[in-house]
Amino acid sequence: MKETLAEQQNLTFINRILLCIKEALPQGVKTAIWLLKITIPVSFGVLLLDYFGGLEYIAQYTTPVFKFIGLPGVAAIVIITSVFTNIYSVVAVLTALALPVRDGTIIAVMCLISHGFIIETAVLKKTGSSPIRMILLRLISSFIVGWVLNKMMPGNASIGELININKNLIFHEVLVDWLYLISKTIVKILVLVNLLLILQKILEEFKLIKLLERPLKPIMKFFGLPEQTTFSLIVANTLGLAYGSAVMINQVKEGKMKKKQADLLNHHISLSHSQLEDPLLFLTLGYSIPWLILPRVVIGIIAVWIRKIEIRIKQN
Repeated sequence: MKETLAEQQNLTFINRILLCIKEALPQGVKTAIWLLKITIPVSFGVLLLDYFGGLEYIAQYTTPVFKFIGLPGVAAIVIITSVFTNIYSVVAVLTALALPVRDGTIIAVMCLISHGFIIETAVLKKTGSSPIRMILLRLISSFIVGWVLNKMMPGNASIGELININKNLIFHEVLVDWLYLISKTIVKILVLVNLLLILQKILEEFKLIKLLERPLKPIMKFFGLPEQTTFSLIVANTLGLAYGSAVMINQVKEGKMKKKQADLLNHHISLSHSQLEDPLLFLTLGYSIPWLILPRVVIGIIAVWIRKIEIRIKQN
């Protein structure tokens, strides 16, 4: 078995840890800065769009689409908010709307598939996937899942009208709130991205990634994913695409995961990621965790196998 650089130099345990940190930090800082260059302007743009009624204006034209799949017109506002922002914003909007649990659950699942498009699509592109393909995949999949859940879930569809969310705060108060939230996000990105990359280096240095890969081998085969994507799949499902981007980008950059393998992985994790934190956010609204998790895992598996069939057809 090939020895690591640290082993070849007969370094102590502490020195090997320090070497991992030294190798990881420059890459982590670089990835964090790249994420922040996207996150901050996008977040501020959405703030302006939301405050001055842009989201509601767009929603007026998309409402008929949601009614077609059996959801109230107000679903348009929630989905559009989700596409431009994140799951925290979705929870805030759903809390304000106080929709029936059935409607709210379906909309929540759609948002868990389709959210944070600008930032997350940038991550998916950087690891080897077509951004247009990823956006279309997520949008189409979210509507398919929404339609299927509307047919499957007990209870009747409620077709409500589009309503406006009152904005009682004046602009400078909204801006102060945004500055507070974006400051927290900046710190979170800087800390988590670097910690994740350090963790990856430590796991590689002490050959612990193989211990994670072995028990998950049957699951990866069932998912249609190569073994080399195991660690990135774990990261994406625990911390999401944005915070986990450092690991995924680094795996591709160092050749531990080929771009074709990463593309297959992206077809799954673009639809099914952050399976711990994001569903738990909806518990306060009374939504059922299995409904929030299982449909995304299923559509992610289907997307990968369709992609593999597509690749095979192109090769023949």
